[in-house]
Amino acid sequence: MIRTPITEELIHGAVELERTVRGLLPHRLTAASRAQLGGPVEPKVFSDPSGVRVRFRTAATSVELVTWPQKHLVPGGPVNHPPVYDIWCDGRLLAQSTAEGGTVITEDPSTGEVSSREEGPGVVVLPPLPAGQKTLEIWLPYQERAELVEIRSDAEVHPVPAAPGALRWVHHGSSISHGYDAVGAGHAWPAVAARTATAQGRPVELTNLGFAGNAMLDPFAARTIRELDADLITLKLGINVVNGDSHTLRSFAPALHGFLDTIRESRHRRTPLLVISPLWCGIHETTPGPVEAYEKHDDAGTLRRYFRAAGDPAGAAAGRLTLQTLRAELERIITQRAETDPHLHGLSGLALYGAQDAEALPLPDDLHPGHETHQLIGERFAEQLRAYL
Repeated sequence: MIRTPITEELIHGAVELERTVRGLLPHRLTAASRAQLGGPVEPKVFSDPSGVRVRFRTAATSVELVTWPQKHLVPGGPVNHPPVYDIWCDGRLLAQSTAEGGTVITEDPSTGEVSSREEGPGVVVLPPLPAGQKTLEIWLPYQERAELVEIRSDAEVHPVPAAPGALRWVHHGSSISHGYDAVGAGHAWPAVAARTATAQGRPVELTNLGFAGNAMLDPFAARTIRELDADLITLKLGINVVNGDSHTLRSFAPALHGFLDTIRESRHRRTPLLVISPLWCGIHETTPGPVEAYEKHDDAGTLRRYFRAAGDPAGAAAGRLTLQTLRAELERIITQRAETDPHLHGLSGLALYGAQDAEALPLPDDLHPGHETHQLIGERFAEQLRAYL
């Protein structure tokens, strides 16, 4: 087998690559931005590699990707989607695989005690591949960080750069944009939209800055977007502001203005910028945050996590944000700014997933869409992308 160390030319969709003793660790925030995280923010959210993929061309029929994953286990906790690697061959999903080993962090839910052990490299074994040259793209799990070590193959591998003229799309959003609860990162709605739009003609290169629980109008997120190469910037904003109870009606407007002002500095003054309001979410339509997680057994007896709004509906009259009030305020701000910014546009999230959609495809945990809904949202948003292709 030929052993090819992972280099930056093989990796797409990362903001920063950290050189470790084992290989390269993708991040979706710079080190300077990660140093500004505070409070109860979980740093792994920004290193969980949603949208990051390894892409190469090869004639190999046998391929393995060697990684060093970091796994978080809570024995007896609710069941979640397992972290999987989506393996695409010439634009078609070939398989999904997992990587065992790596660093395993275990938390005892009864005592809170945390232990860690190392189990060696994780190996993602691809199924037997067709003969001849092909382009392989391996999407990393959206909920498990992974150091990338090497590719093992029975033929040489060659990096595949972005296609000439590809639309460079930078997207920022919440856990739904991050990928929860899709069956894999390649099935998160932004990935579905990028792939669907690519099939319609012009290639789309996605950088996914969906940060689970952390689309909070943080200045470092705006600065990160400002410094990235982009032909299109989209922001899906609002659900975390409401369910994190992080802003009131008074503070939301200046925070959003400041976020947009930062992005508009220097290189992105005329870059198309589309702001998307929240999707339908029944628990927060008329009830402010914060959101509260709880666990219960489903009809099959499996312990799962669900969410409910813990705020007081009466608080909306005093400026506490609900999704309905936030959508109206966001529309007002975008309409106002668009008078002097012809490249700024707004889109209602209800056009992507509304109340009628929720009846047909309810949110499984009352907050995050399932696989079919990610597919629906992605296909609908691909129609929006056509305007920029």
